[in-house]
Amino acid sequence: MDIGIFPWFFRQFESFIIILTRVSFIIFMMPFLGSRSLPIVPKIGFSLMTSLILLPTIKINSSPLSLGPLSFMVFIVGEAIIGFLIGFSMKLIFTGVQFAGEFIGIQMGFSIANVLDPQSEIDTNVMVQLYYFFAILVFFAVDGHHWFFKAIAHSFQILSPGGIFLGEGLLRHILILSGRIFQIAIRIISPIMAILIFIQLALGVVARMIPQINLLISSFPLTIGIGLIFLGLSLDLLFPFLRGIIEESGRGLVHVLLPLMKR
Repeated sequence: MDIGIFPWFFRQFESFIIILTRVSFIIFMMPFLGSRSLPIVPKIGFSLMTSLILLPTIKINSSPLSLGPLSFMVFIVGEAIIGFLIGFSMKLIFTGVQFAGEFIGIQMGFSIANVLDPQSEIDTNVMVQLYYFFAILVFFAVDGHHWFFKAIAHSFQILSPGGIFLGEGLLRHILILSGRIFQIAIRIISPIMAILIFIQLALGVVARMIPQINLLISSFPLTIGIGLIFLGLSLDLLFPFLRGIIEESGRGLVHVLLPLMKR
């Protein structure tokens, strides 16, 4: 047996671990697939399968790896950061959507009826769940998950393993993406919040004019009913808005975020 096969196998194994680190972080951060409610075994298997498919097509400079375990760990940490940032940039969209649901749920009076969110495993109101699942449906309807697979494939072409650079431009871009949480939430809730605030003002006037009415009891069904009506009316506008945000963020993964991480 040729003894040269052992160094070759060891280099292939190192390359596989490096690829697996980036791929697994991206997949575990993907919407829906990254949910804690899903079993971890299928996600691990999907990460292994994707990494094996990419292994023959990716060339990794093995000279830094030959310097020792420390260089290998640097590669691993860099790949973990790349995968995390790619998944994090898309996850911010759904955070903004859930933030909008939290605001609307509080205004409609659903904060007293919390349910367990399978995504984050924390108690949230039902409006957060409704908006999140609607955003997930839009995400798959417009093939948003394809952008993740494009990002996985293009990331190794644009940003070779070990080539990450955390520059000022990247940090500024991450801050801009984080600020979009509030922008997305405000644009989603603005139509419904406007009518809910108007209802509260009207109820306040009625309470001053007719103090005998128990507004604490009568305001709940009125606020919930009108809120749900305008929620249904706003879904026709919410779909194209979410589609544009998802497609824009998907293009940003490949054409903006990855080049900013390149040295």
